Parts: sequence; structure tokens; C-alpha cells
Amino acid sequence: MKLLYWLDEWQALTQKEQNAALPISGYDLLDDVFVKYELVDLNKPLLFTFSPSGTDVQVQDLTPNFSPWGYELGIQQKVNIIAFQHLGQSNWFRSRNLIFFLEQLSELLKPFQCRLGYGQSRGGFAIGAFANLLKLEHLLLFYPVSTKNKALVPWDDRPSTELAQQFDWESGYHDRDLGNAKGYIIYDPTNRIDRLHAERYPELTHLKVVGMGHGTQSTQLDKLEFFNLVAKEFVRHQTIDIDQFNKQIHALF
Repeated sequence: MKLLYWLDEWQALTQKEQNAALPISGYDLLDDVFVKYELVDLNKPLLFTFSPSGTDVQVQDLTPNFSPWGYELGIQQKVNIIAFQHLGQSNWFRSRNLIFFLEQLSELLKPFQCRLGYGQSRGGFAIGAFANLLKLEHLLLFYPVSTKNKALVPWDDRPSTELAQQFDWESGYHDRDLGNAKGYIIYDPTNRIDRLHAERYPELTHLKVVGMGHGTQSTQLDKLEFFNLVAKEFVRHQTIDIDQFNKQIHALF
């Protein structure tokens, strides 16, 4: 956990010295989660991303040049980025080692005042579950899963729910906990399970888009590019121009 050791020493510096010590970059492996980070400027937002289902990276895929889902977005937008990539197909960021890392990390990031969270599907679950812990202020979630705790979401009968029962869904960080975070949730209202999960995030601004949810294929490049454009706007401004968003949706469909 090289980042934790570095941050612990870095916190003892003055603000001027802290900024002078940046940038710092690196990566680490936390059980079944790979984390890669680049911290560049205290005056810029700190973006957290967690990978969605479907990425399914394996340990043998990891190299120093490997970029977790969302990492390149942070690099391109020239913000601070900490990106978490799950390894294996059935992985819901429930590792105790990962949670211990996040609990320590949150306390060491106090100098970063503007913290953002971005995730889709399974990654949206992680952003929602850790938002309060990480003191996130602004969120962008695409069709997030709120939890796989069957007692809380008995209507989620997807096969992924059964696979997820191998994990503990009653201990800490197993359900949405946004704290004071605000932001946006984008989902397909005609997808019953996506809609019911989305309704568990009443604090967020709901943007409903038919055809943009679970089931969007990697071959649908126009929709995927739209995801990227919205995410870039969110990272740059921490807001989304809803009128422009609606115009783009009409043009896309």
C-alpha cells in the first residue's frame, strides 16, 4: 500500500510543500482489486472511479501500463485520479483488504477539497457504497446497482444476484450511503430492475434515457461515446447542462 505510506508523510507538509511534491503516480494490488492513481494538483478535483461489470480483467492482464476503467478519463481531463479495477467476473468490491485501504485512504486525503465519484453498474454500486466514507461531493452514476442484499432488493432476480451471494451483504458498505453527495443518475426507466435500483437514490438528479442501461452493447459506439461526453462534462464542471443533455439524447435517438 505504497500510496498510504506516501500520503501519511505528505500530510505533515505545508500546503505549499504538498503541492510542490506532486505529481505522484503508482499502482497497487489489494486482494482482487487493482488500484492505479495519479495525483497532480491540490487545486483540481480528485476523481474516484470503480470498474463496471463486463470488464472482467484477470491478474495476468495487469502490467505497469494497464489502465483501470476510468483512469484515462482522469488523465485526459488533467485531474487527480484514483481508479479501482475489479479482477475476475464475480467481484463486488467486498474485499476486507480493499475496505481497510479505503478507510485509511479517506483520512489521508483531507487536503483534496473537491472529490468526485463516477461509476457504471457494479462500479456505480461501489461509488454509492463508499461515497460517504470517501467524502465525495459530486457523483455521476450510470444505471448503478444499489446493493445485492436480497432483503433490501428482493426484486433483483438477475443471475448476477445469485453469483453475488458468495459475498457478505450485511457488514459495512454493502448498501448505498451517499452522505452529503449530490449529482446525477442516468438510467433506462423501461428496464424494471435498473429503475428500481435508481429509485433508491432519491438524493440525485434523475436523467431517464430509454435504451441506455444494462443491455447497452459495446458495439453501440454512439451510446458509449455519449457516456464519455457526459462524463467529461461532469469532471470538468461537476455539473451537467440538462437542456443540452436532452437535446443530445433526441439527436442520438
